[in-house]
Order: sequence, then C-alpha cells, then structure tokens
Amino acid sequence: MLVSITSVATLADPLAGGVSGNDSMYLWISIAAGVVALAAALLFARSVLAADQGTAEMQHIASAIREGAQAFMARQYKTIAIMAVILAAMLYAGYYFYPPTSDRAIKVVVSFLLGAACSGFAGYTGMFVSIRANLRSAAAARTSIVGALKLAMHGGAVTGLIVVGLALLGIGGLFLLFGGLQNPQAVPYELVGFGFGASLVALFAQLGGGIYTKAADVGADLVGKVEAGIPEDDPRNPAVIADLVGDNVGDCAGRGADIFESSAAESVGAMILGAALYPVFGIKGILFPLIVHAINIVASILGIFSIHGKESDDPMHSLNRGFYITSFLALLGFAAAVHFLLQDRWWLLAAGVVGILTSFLFVSITEYYTETRFRPVQSIAKACTTGPATNIITGLAIGMETPAAPVVVISAALLLSYYFGVRGLENLPDGIVIADYAKGIYGTAIATMGMLSSAAYILAMDTFGPITDNAGGIAEMSNQPHEVRDRTDRLDAAGNTTKALTKGYAIGSASLAAFLLFSAYLETVHDIVKHRVEAAGFVLPTDWTFSNVNLASIPVFVGALLGAMLTYLFSSMAISAVGRAAEKVIEDVRAQFKENPGIMSGASRPDYARCVNIVTGAALKEMVLPGALAVLMPVIIGVSFRHLSTKFHLRSSTDLPAAMGNIVNLSGAEAVASFLMVGTISGILLAMLMNNGGGAWDNAKKFIETGHYGGKGSEAHKAAVVGDTVGDPFKDTAGPSLHVLIKLLATVTLVLAPLFV
Repeated sequence: MLVSITSVATLADPLAGGVSGNDSMYLWISIAAGVVALAAALLFARSVLAADQGTAEMQHIASAIREGAQAFMARQYKTIAIMAVILAAMLYAGYYFYPPTSDRAIKVVVSFLLGAACSGFAGYTGMFVSIRANLRSAAAARTSIVGALKLAMHGGAVTGLIVVGLALLGIGGLFLLFGGLQNPQAVPYELVGFGFGASLVALFAQLGGGIYTKAADVGADLVGKVEAGIPEDDPRNPAVIADLVGDNVGDCAGRGADIFESSAAESVGAMILGAALYPVFGIKGILFPLIVHAINIVASILGIFSIHGKESDDPMHSLNRGFYITSFLALLGFAAAVHFLLQDRWWLLAAGVVGILTSFLFVSITEYYTETRFRPVQSIAKACTTGPATNIITGLAIGMETPAAPVVVISAALLLSYYFGVRGLENLPDGIVIADYAKGIYGTAIATMGMLSSAAYILAMDTFGPITDNAGGIAEMSNQPHEVRDRTDRLDAAGNTTKALTKGYAIGSASLAAFLLFSAYLETVHDIVKHRVEAAGFVLPTDWTFSNVNLASIPVFVGALLGAMLTYLFSSMAISAVGRAAEKVIEDVRAQFKENPGIMSGASRPDYARCVNIVTGAALKEMVLPGALAVLMPVIIGVSFRHLSTKFHLRSSTDLPAAMGNIVNLSGAEAVASFLMVGTISGILLAMLMNNGGGAWDNAKKFIETGHYGGKGSEAHKAAVVGDTVGDPFKDTAGPSLHVLIKLLATVTLVLAPLFV
C-alpha cells in the first residue's frame, strides 16, 4: 500500500517537470476513443431512426409508450437534480470548512456534478433511442427476424457506447483539467467526486425505474391475467402501456446509469491504485483503466457490426457470437495495453484474463439458474402443480442456492488476480519498495478492468431486451398477423435471456469492483495519514498500512452490523415500495373496468395515461427514502465514531506510534471500513439471491406458458403467475438496486474519507 520514502525522493525531478509527451499520448488516445464512441452511437441512432415505422396503429401505440417514458424521466431527473444540488452544497461545505481538504472543495464538487450530469445524460439518451427502436423493430419483424434483431441491437448499442464514451470523456477531461499531466499522483484523488455523482444518479435511476416497472407489471398481471383472464399485452388492460413504459425507464435508463457508474467509479478506483505504483509505471499505470475502456469501445463496435444470421437461427446464437468476438478483440487489446503501458509484465495480463473469464462464468451460472432448459426453473415449474405455496417455497430455495457458485468464482478470481499481481510486480528497479499488498491489489484492479473490457457490448445486449419486449407488445396491441407475433416472441425470449445474463454480469463486476473500491478507500486513508503525519514533522513508518481492521473493537463490530443491516432494510423498502405502488395500479385498473364496461368488450379504449400518471407519482415518491438512507448512513457512522471514540476509550488497531496516534484518529475510518466491507458482502449475496431467484420464477411461468403442466390458464399457470409476481420486485427492483448500492457506499466513503480521519 506504500512506496518507500527514498523512492519518492528519487522521483522529485520527474514530477516537477510533469509528464513526457510520449506518455501523455495515452490520455489523448482515451479522449479520442470517447469521441469515437459518441460518433458511432450517433451513426447507430441515425440508422435506427431512418427505419420503417410500421402501420398507423403501431405508431399510435409506440407514441403512448414514448410519451409515458419521457414524462416519467423528466419528473424523475428533476427530483434527482434537486437532490444532487443539495448534496453538492453539503459536499462543498464539508470539504471547505475542514482545513485539510479545503483546497480540494471546488474540484470535488465540480467532478461530482459532472459525474451526475453525465450519468443522467447517458441514461436519458439511451432511453431516447430505445423508445423509438421498439417501433422500428416491430415494423421490421413484419418481414424479417434478422432485420428486427439488428435494429434492436443497434438501438441497444447507442446506450452502451454513450455510457462508456461519456465515462471516458468525463474522467479523461477532468484529469486533464485538474492538471493530471503536471501532478498525476494527486489528481486521481480529486476525481472521486465524479464516481460519487455517477453512483448517486445510478441509484435513484435504477431504484425509481425499478419501482415503476414492477409496480406497473405486477398491477397489470394480477388484474389482467389472474382476475380478468386476458393475455399479457392485451390492449384492454389499462396498465399495459405503463408496463411497456416501465421496461424502458427501468431496464434502459436505469441499467445505463448503473453501468456508467461502474465504468466511472471503477476507473477512478483503479487510477488511485495506479497512483500508488507511480514509481514503477509512471503515468501509464494511472491511465491504464482509460486505455482499457478505449479498447472496450473499439471491440464492442466491431462485435455489434458482426451480428448477422439466418431467419431460422436462434437470435441468441447471433448475440453470443458477437459477445465472443468482442471478448476476443478485448483480450488482444488488453495484451497490447500491457505491452505498451505495463512494461510487458505478462502476469498482469493473466490477471486481466481472470476478469474476462469471470464474466463468462457469471453469465453461464446465471443462464443455468434462469433458463427454462435447466433444473432450477423446471423444478419451480413442477412445484406450481401443487399450488402457489410450493412454488414460493421452491423458488426461494433456488434463490438461496444461487450465491454458492458465484461466490466460489469471485473468491477464485480475487485469489488468482492477487497472486498474479504480486508475481507481475516482482523484480522492481533498485530503490523502489512496493508492499506485496499493493502489488496484489493492483492485480485485482486489473482483473476488474478485464471484466469491464466488454461493458459496452454487454449493455447493448441488456437494452436489446426491453426494446424487443416493447416490440412484442406493439405487435400484440396493433393486432399484427400471427407470424409477426411469432418473430417478436422469439426476439422477446432472447431479450429475456440477455436481461438475465447481463444482471449476472452486473453483479459479478460489482463484486470485483467493490473490492477494488474498498482497496482504493484504504489507499486514500493511507495517503491522508501520510500527509497529516508529515505536516506535523514526523515520518510515517514505511511498513505501515491501513489494511487491518480489528473486529474486536466495538465500534468496528457495530459498523459491520450496520452494514449488513442496511442491505436488508434497503431491500425491504424497495420491495415494499413496489407493493404500495402496485396497489394504486390495481385500484385504477379495477376502477376503469368498473367505470367503463366497454373496455372488456373492445368497444372503447382504457385511459392509459391515467394509469401511467398514477404509477409515475407513486414510484418517484417511494424512491427518495431508501436512496437517502444509502447516502447518509456511511457519513453518519464515519463522523460519529470519529468524534465518539474518546468516549469509548478506543485504541486504534492500526498500531501507529503513540505520538502519531495523537495526530490522526482512525476510529471513524475503521468503523466505515467494516461497514463498507460487510455491507458489500451482504449486498452481493442478497443481490444474487434476488436476481437469479426472481429470474427463475419468471421463466418458470414462461415454461408453463409454452404448454407444460397444462399451459396458459391452468392451475399451475395461475400459481406460476403468483410466483412471478413475487420474483418481479426481486429481480427488477431490489436486486439491481443493490448492485448500485454497494458501489455507492464505496464511492461515498472514497469522497468523504478525509472527514473520517
């Protein structure tokens, strides 16, 4: 976690002179790649918008979806903007009035606001295209499934490329603006606000969108399918447009903000760890994460262009082929980056390969637990034959089983990448001393970058899901011929798979990223302590690290308990929010059926806008409290224990010499460290249970709807609908929001670390 004092002294002259032109070239390459990503996204968007829009009836339905989605996003982002401005003011005050950080107040707040703005823009622009690609994809399905597949994937590509491109431009631009080429070791610490801003918007976008989409879905299913006995996406259901809107605001805008936050926060965390290795790699080690994302952009664009197939092919085969091509190209680019930036230290490439393999394994594990052809889903479907109770019991048991294999994969990935990091940084030049812990942690950072090296393509696959889901709904509601609906059903089935697989990928990347960000937090605290001690005229021992947190200390143990508790309380609040919002939807659908009997006979249309407005208001109201809780808890714990430590007569577990222990108080930092790590572990396990368990419940229903156990309308199907209703808020609200929560906790602690010491 440290560099020896002697080695830092030898670097005084290079630092004073800034960075050489050859090394600064990599920053400009990264910024250029961000521009390329936005240009490619624009080209994909133009190709989608130029496509045929289908019949007048299809356009009318798509217009209702578009208006509902835009109205929700406008109201949601207005709410988020108000909260972001309030937090920015609090952040500025906290930094400015705390003497050790007063000089960084403006930079942190600027990076925070820019991160929030970029995250919001990424989510909004992705949704802007998706709510137009759905209509074009449905229109293309009238003649060709391959044409519809390409249109939907090109629509998804807009989101993926904008997300990664904006992350690169935002971080690269701030690094340049804040003087990174003159003082590269200090500037990464000033970028932590960018990740915090991205995390904040991602949490509220995912949470609000998730509450919206599942409240509408649950309400539509319970009244439409179960009570009224009408099919899914039946135009007689007043909640059907709200349900289709929810696919966009939850799975497009919400996931776009989620992956943007991953790209931004994890890049900043890896840059902080790279700054600790400046004596080895110089600025190249700091810029390495940005170059990996540049490779991600190029590989993903080529992977998307590679998608093709035949009318008889399974759409998933084409999508998987593109993923394999993207991953292979990313691996080649990763090897080139190790050659040019990391001095041919091929053990570090091995750490990157571990990350790439981890993404494959997570996708495969998720597929096993959520695909209809495997045991877990089929066992839930069989349990439906004996009623809803056995369906719930079996589904919950499957959900509790799902974390086992991913945890083994994460553990192996961390151990291997740590080992490869240590091996990769052996034989350092004379005079440079790097602790093995710092070497190993950098290996885990490289693995995380490897896992994110195909993020743009993965996000394109994820957005493909709601586009094809909407396309199917548009085809159904506009009474398209049976063969058109067959094509959209095949695309929708592939989309359901991609949504489940990308959630597995998201939690896998969040797992590695959480450890990366936790390590960056430890490095940040070490850096703060070092500067405080040196400012007081002391020299920090070269073997001291902030990497041991004593659970025997009561505040540390309390912090750990609170971290675990938060994930359960947050999930409870998210699921309860879906329930309360769904109640309002159910009441409105029942009321419309009662007020207007002509709806069921098809003589008159329901009031879709009324239902959309009801669920919009309910979702936005419900998202505020759990989001605020997630932001405030680490702040309260860190500041409280820092000031209350003398009341408990605590002795710091970090073994600083007594004289230095009077200069810094690490009790708050230790309590936050335990809160963060235990909360992360609890959140990862709970998210896996909810994502995969909810996906299994959903596909058990679809398995029965294909004709098994009596098919649609059977008692088994009714039981499956109940199970799916339970699983919906698991997999689409609480589970995905937990991905963001665990990363938000890490970015909050990174930004506010100076206030805890």
